[in-house]
Amino acid sequence: MSGVPARVPEPRPRSLGQRIFSVLAIPLVVTGLSLLLGAAIILASETLVPGKKFDPLLPFTAYEALIEGCLGTIPEWFRGDFDPIVSTLVYTAPLIFGGLAVGFGFKAGLFNIGAQGQFLVGALGAVIVGVQVASWPAPIAILLATLAGMLGGALWGFVPGFLKAFSGAHEVVSTIMMNYIAVQLLAALVSGPLKVPRSPSPVTFSVDNAAFPIILGKNGHLGILLAILAAIFVWWLLYRTTWGFEVRSVGANPDAARYAGMRPRFITVATMTFSGCLAGLAGTSVLLGVTHTMTSSFGTTVGFDSIAVALLARSNPIAVVAAALLFGGMRAGAGLMQIRAQIPVELVDVLQATILLFLVASPVIRRVLRLRGAQSGIATGGAVTQSLGGEVAN
Repeated sequence: MSGVPARVPEPRPRSLGQRIFSVLAIPLVVTGLSLLLGAAIILASETLVPGKKFDPLLPFTAYEALIEGCLGTIPEWFRGDFDPIVSTLVYTAPLIFGGLAVGFGFKAGLFNIGAQGQFLVGALGAVIVGVQVASWPAPIAILLATLAGMLGGALWGFVPGFLKAFSGAHEVVSTIMMNYIAVQLLAALVSGPLKVPRSPSPVTFSVDNAAFPIILGKNGHLGILLAILAAIFVWWLLYRTTWGFEVRSVGANPDAARYAGMRPRFITVATMTFSGCLAGLAGTSVLLGVTHTMTSSFGTTVGFDSIAVALLARSNPIAVVAAALLFGGMRAGAGLMQIRAQIPVELVDVLQATILLFLVASPVIRRVLRLRGAQSGIATGGAVTQSLGGEVAN
């Protein structure tokens, strides 16, 4: 009968393999393309060294050393030597915290570029309290220093969140500004009231008893375990709680969330504060777990690497652990790569930057390689560039 509408067949449910492919296809392809581009850069750079014989296998030598540097070798495993793996985990721990911080903001439609500043202020809070309680019993000293680091990062995330919610100031601009303030604040305090008297260069006292205990190998500290627990907690928070649902709803469409009775302003402030807390934990894990003291130039690229980790993981808290392991492994293996293949450790920065570049171009990659069903490489929430102007006006 012509008047009866045609029945639309229901979509077939995807199998587990198809779901896994849709999530992993783009990250794996992007990583592979980055390694290929890195190999091309290695070969091209060979021609710039005067008198050096061209070695077409140098990229394989470099990547082999990179892998060995972060995982070790099978004979080492049989001897019970897992130091390279532990070193990788040490590099990975702050990246997990930072990736969770940026990814959590993405879920609410917020682009937190300020993870680096929150990282620094978190470490600053940890060293200020850690030095004061350095002679206290270890459990109490560790707890207080860790809480201080979390509070410092949370405060540094609260400010741009408040500005975003109540004035419409874009979080990208305000968090970048907060990064520079954090750098100068740290330098001023370490060179001034926190400096060890008569030291040749600005440095703080050691946190001593407030330092994280070693739980794996020679340098595997408590922060590794805390990072894994944080990933599980953030996953539970996002996907098993009412607040997590509200965060994701605001990220998808703040107007619809407001119409449903949610409070985008409050969620924006709370999300940025919690995001800052996680980034502060990243700085705390480095300070209490690795350095134990702070110099006026204290800092790493963790805050900025965390953005790439969150993007590669599509803001999924469990996938953040895998992405952080990739980036942490690169950092851990870079030294052996430089020694064995004479490739500068800066190649790791190039690889991470190209991963980010290919992620941005993932829709093009998906079309060119005909990756049907594969999800795009970037998932930052549907409202990253939307303002809360309607909420502010109300």
